[in-house]
This record gives sequence, C-alpha cells and structure tokens, in this order.
Amino acid sequence: MNILTTSQLTKTYGTGDAQVHALNDVSIEIEAGEFIAIVGSSGSGKSTLLNMLGGLDTPDSGSVSVRGKDLSQLNNEELTVFRRRNIGFVFQNYNLVPILSAYENMTLPLKLDGVAVDEPYVERVTKKLAIHEKLDQLPGNLSGGQQQRVAIARALLTKPAIILADEPTGNLDSKNSLEVVSLLKSSAYEFHQTIAIVTHNEEIAQMADRMIRIEDGKVC
Repeated sequence: MNILTTSQLTKTYGTGDAQVHALNDVSIEIEAGEFIAIVGSSGSGKSTLLNMLGGLDTPDSGSVSVRGKDLSQLNNEELTVFRRRNIGFVFQNYNLVPILSAYENMTLPLKLDGVAVDEPYVERVTKKLAIHEKLDQLPGNLSGGQQQRVAIARALLTKPAIILADEPTGNLDSKNSLEVVSLLKSSAYEFHQTIAIVTHNEEIAQMADRMIRIEDGKVC
C-alpha cells in the first residue's frame, strides 16, 4: 500500500536568467514500511522534494498525498495539525528545545496534540536508541549523536505515516553517522515505520531498501 505519492510536482525559484527549476514533473510512490534514500548532487532538488513531501513548501503544480490526503486541499491550520499527526521530521540540526529535557523534547508533539504518552512505547523506543538513561538530561549535556537519537525518538513516538530525515547525519562523524542510520533503519522495521532520508552519502544511501535519485529536478 502506498503511504505517500506525488504527481507531476514542479517548483521554480527566481525569474529570468536567475530562474532555477528545482523540481520538474516529479512523480514518486513510497510504500508503507519502506526505508527510502533520496540522493542527488548538491542543488539537484532532493531537499526541495523532501520539503514538498512534508508540506513545508508548496509546489507550483502537481500534488502530494499522504495517507490518501491531498496536502494542497488543507488550509494552513489544517496542514499544521496534519503534519504533527502524520509526518515526523529529523533534521541535521536536531531542532531540540534547549530548556527541555530529552524526555520533554521527545513527548512535546504528543502534548501539543493533547495525546496521552504511551510510556511502554517510550521505553521500547528509547532502549532501542540507547538513550533510555539520558531522558532527564538537557540537550546541551548530550553528544551530537545522542541529540540526533532524541530527535529520532521524537519522530517515532507520534507513530506518523512517514518520517522525513534531511541529511540527519550532516553534523556527525562517520562512526556516529553509520550508527544513527543503522538505528533509524532497524527502528523502522521494528516499529513498522516508513522513512525517507535525504543524503549525499552513498554509503548511507546503500543501506536503504530503495534509492530515488534526483538530478536537475528530475527523477533519474
């Protein structure tokens, strides 16, 4: 079953000689449970595509559907709620709230939505990510790898339709990068989660079930 589909996505930035076709007629399908790598050279359009998939940016034409819901049919408030409930994000810079503990950061989206925290699930996820002994720590007291694991846990705990990870290992050394992606992949299988990761690292991309290669705004 497809959890996410795009149809003929286009996106252009700038005008005249400065015009850049970031996406050009991009149609993809991602099935439930897949671990996908979106790869391409710098400026190829892969991050633009990820922003479209997550409803963080809007296409000039075409559509994105998540769990059968066309994102273009939602107003700003509806889209914000839909994202929080259906799309998990993992970014290069972690995006953790510095004054909140690891546990508070992980459970913040649930509390914003008025959803009860599934404590047994929190325990499973944090043990899987090897951060269960760091839950009371502030982000500033954690290593980069540990902060990224907290960000992954935060994305997993909402049980979203899909997790979108944009260069999640960009601030990590090679050892931590491979560990984090291995944990992300094994967590996806254990918790039946769908994940799409943008990366320029071919070694990381090879760990995916399938690669979607973007060049000059087109799927190759």
